[in-house]
Amino acid sequence: MIGYVTLGTNDLKRGAAFYDGVLGELGAKRFMENDRMIGWGTQPGQPMLMLTKPFDEKKASVGNGVMIALNVGSPEAVKKVHAMALKLGGKDEGAAGPRGDGGFHGGYFRDLDGNKLVAFCM
Repeated sequence: MIGYVTLGTNDLKRGAAFYDGVLGELGAKRFMENDRMIGWGTQPGQPMLMLTKPFDEKKASVGNGVMIALNVGSPEAVKKVHAMALKLGGKDEGAAGPRGDGGFHGGYFRDLDGNKLVAFCM
């Protein structure tokens, strides 16, 4: 159902380097790119994550309660993606590990613009 999600940035070049590393851990690469936005995915026709300078040219800001969940497939991948995000300057929002019952593993982080993401698996 989801085609893509979009996160705002105030520095596209800096944000692109962050997501090249983080999403590269999942095998994603750039599929779309222009001077205002970049989109990463694992293959054409599959969901993408887009990073964009806001169309209205105002400062990008973070939505309170908004979080993007990246299904990474395994607890090991949760740890790798979370660690890469922190290595690239992201902020830790919850260490990689199991959460509650039911086999959910997650590692929460914020990107360089303050957007909240979780790398997770079930």
